[in-house]
Amino acid sequence: MEKTLTPVIVGADLNCYNVARAFHEAYGVTSHAFGRYEVSATKYSRIVKFKTVPKMDDDAVMLDELHRFADAHIGGKMPLFGCTDDYVAMLIRNREELSDFIIPYPKKELLSSVAKKAEFYETCDRFGIPYPETVILSGMTSAADLTEDKLGFGYPIIVKPSSSADYWKHEFEGMKKVYTAITPEEAAAIVNRIYGAGYPDRMILQEFIAGGDVQMRVFTCFSDMHGKVRAMCLGHTMLEEHTPKGLGNHAAIVTEPVSSLPLTEKLREMLESIGYTGFSNFDIKLREGTKDDYRVFEVNLRQGRSNFYMTAAGLNVARLAAEVFESDGDDCVRVENSVFWHHIPKSTAYRYTEDPELVKKAKELAKEGKESSSVWYKPDMRFNPLRTICVLEQLRRQKKKFAVYYPKKG
Repeated sequence: MEKTLTPVIVGADLNCYNVARAFHEAYGVTSHAFGRYEVSATKYSRIVKFKTVPKMDDDAVMLDELHRFADAHIGGKMPLFGCTDDYVAMLIRNREELSDFIIPYPKKELLSSVAKKAEFYETCDRFGIPYPETVILSGMTSAADLTEDKLGFGYPIIVKPSSSADYWKHEFEGMKKVYTAITPEEAAAIVNRIYGAGYPDRMILQEFIAGGDVQMRVFTCFSDMHGKVRAMCLGHTMLEEHTPKGLGNHAAIVTEPVSSLPLTEKLREMLESIGYTGFSNFDIKLREGTKDDYRVFEVNLRQGRSNFYMTAAGLNVARLAAEVFESDGDDCVRVENSVFWHHIPKSTAYRYTEDPELVKKAKELAKEGKESSSVWYKPDMRFNPLRTICVLEQLRRQKKKFAVYYPKKG
């Protein structure tokens, strides 16, 4: 590359390590990361140079830190990634003041039109994209207003905040990423507790789409700075995390041909029509017992936490940001091959995945060498005993988490 490549990442979690590993695999470079505290996913890593900045989630602090970094790397090519909804929103809001960096995310206007679930569903309506039956609330409520007759669909139901970024800023005990309510009384209690903690945005109540983890799909697109979709990758979820705050995060994925998803062209049309740029990450579910009743849950305005499933399949996320984002073209890479990605022990993925055919497929891929574990990266572990111990401990803890939060029957 003509300029010195210096990847910069805001965050320290698995998302950060996945991006840093992609850059290291593609270019052999070390990434610079900034976050409020160290996280085991990147601890003792030689491919991530991490700096603790206690108030990195404050716009002014973040800008000051990144400006000083840019001043020290004048003339370099600096792709800038965020690892959480909050961090990405900060980068998008301050894009004009971060002109030294390549920011592979959408324009500021889309923070209000697709980042929040309520507004995203309105956009889906425009393009005929199916999503679960939904009721939207703007404040505290009562059980009498949440009966099946009032909602228009039956219990159990899903309860979740429209704005994830705002939600996590208002912590309370027992906080979860997504809630399931069995009765109107339980649904009202959840909604009122969230609003009582100070959450300022709308709440989403949805029909429960039948099926477990294996019915989930993750679909990631990458659009260049001109708004053209240039890459697509589809993952079939084997297993999700089941801790209260991690519920819904992917733990193991088998990639499938993009052509197997009927919604591909509708989602592409939507992205290009609204002028979307950068990474878009869709959570989709196939209703159990059907062959083509796919429902879109949400879109993340960033690469997903499990983004290494793309890199493992041959669609390196670092190359997309460093080489494709600012390029011209109409070509679109559609990943059609299968690989098995996981950030938990293989044995755990095999044990807890509900679909035996998917487990069989994953085992076949592993046998063929088409398998990748995010944290098990030999170049980072070689002659690095602290990193090796850290990785082994991460994997041990994952086994324990599944045993506690998702016990296997029998």
